[in-house]
Amino acid sequence: MINLEQWRGQKIAVMGLGKTGLSAAALLQEAGVEVCVWDDAEEKCIAAQAQGFLVKDLRVMPLDNLNAILWSPGIAHTHPVPHPVAVRAKAASVPLISDVELLIKTKPEADFIGITGTNGKSTTTALTGHVLNQFRPTEIGGNIGRPALDMPPLGQDGTYCLELSSYQIELTPSFSPYGVILLNITPDHLSRHGGMDGYIAAKEMIFSNPPLDMRKPTAVICIDTKPCAEIAERLDTKGQWTIIPVSTKKKLDQGCFVEDGILYEVRDDQALQVADLRELPTLKGQHNHENVACVYALLRQLYGIDPHHLIAAMKTFGGLPHRQYPVRTINGVTYINDSKATNAEAAGKALASYRRIYWIIGGQAKEGGLNGLEEFMPRIEKAYLIGEASELFGAWLKERNVSHEYCETLDNAVKASHLDAQAGIGQPGTSGAGVVLLSPACASWDQFQSFEHRGEIFSSLVMSLDQQT
Repeated sequence: MINLEQWRGQKIAVMGLGKTGLSAAALLQEAGVEVCVWDDAEEKCIAAQAQGFLVKDLRVMPLDNLNAILWSPGIAHTHPVPHPVAVRAKAASVPLISDVELLIKTKPEADFIGITGTNGKSTTTALTGHVLNQFRPTEIGGNIGRPALDMPPLGQDGTYCLELSSYQIELTPSFSPYGVILLNITPDHLSRHGGMDGYIAAKEMIFSNPPLDMRKPTAVICIDTKPCAEIAERLDTKGQWTIIPVSTKKKLDQGCFVEDGILYEVRDDQALQVADLRELPTLKGQHNHENVACVYALLRQLYGIDPHHLIAAMKTFGGLPHRQYPVRTINGVTYINDSKATNAEAAGKALASYRRIYWIIGGQAKEGGLNGLEEFMPRIEKAYLIGEASELFGAWLKERNVSHEYCETLDNAVKASHLDAQAGIGQPGTSGAGVVLLSPACASWDQFQSFEHRGEIFSSLVMSLDQQT
């Protein structure tokens, strides 16, 4: 874990006592920092007090003697309505920071790579770490589920690969990466940023600071979404970054692109064939080809790793749970856990990868619902609706003549989809074994603790299915 001795004697409050908040509070306290903690959930405060933390109500205590508040990214500090503590902190000129901010200021000698985008961040972060770790000391953390301060210390020969959400970027003003991957920007979390313009601006903040050692940083940007293409143009105009464009939708005259599953790298005005990405066992589909192309482009530029070695390392990548993860195959039908697909854009990536789909969807709907998925409806044998979005999604599917069933719970949906898939029931004129796909296009909070919890329940239900039908 990271040694925070340099913060000894300072006064830092921790707002939000989830996994990251508790981790940071423990390390700060161990380093001699005067720490107090708070969470709006009373049971979390009671648990923290039992662990030896000083609990103080940040809604009422004086804040002007604090050096900073380590703020949970999940708590609103600007939009739609700022938390009362955020309002008080602003009035007292107390900065709100993330655990990533503490890491950066504590370990400035290491390289930092930041990875962001609406979809694909976790897979891309894990893939970057998996590949780079075969060539230099590398650790991954951040939004991927590993608190930044839980990582071990690295020196000049090491690299921290950090998945960063838009919320974390806003709370990490000192971030000075050697390299950045920006995958895509599509509507998501709009209420937290006051609209699409605010969301784009939050993502673009990742490019605000050059590395402390004044090396020219590299920005690998997939330009297949308009906001990303516009950010690439703005950065290129400023001239402070080496820009490497990536596309999976069109040929480029620079950077990297994917055409018919083949990765090309443009060097000296020549498009050189690198690899057939369809041979990567755990990175199927156009969305994963985007991830691969971005990782390849960044590591080639930053560290000059040989293309053959990069692709060989990618072939050993095991994939991530809850992201198009094949749980089991029964009588030719594959059961796929894509619980991480919490919006329509992410679900579309999965729908584009399969045919004859028995689709489990629903939960807490995001803005826009299922709009944008129309082109994939001919692939759907039947949809199984769960959670709060059932009526909304059912009406949408009915308008498009897609067979669907209201299941309410994931348990019911797994049972119903299993019976239909094993019997080959679906749209007229189709044949061949299909896939049972949990790709909810929704948040999980109505019925589950998290998307991970939802995926774990799905996998458990699938593993308990009887092979006999």
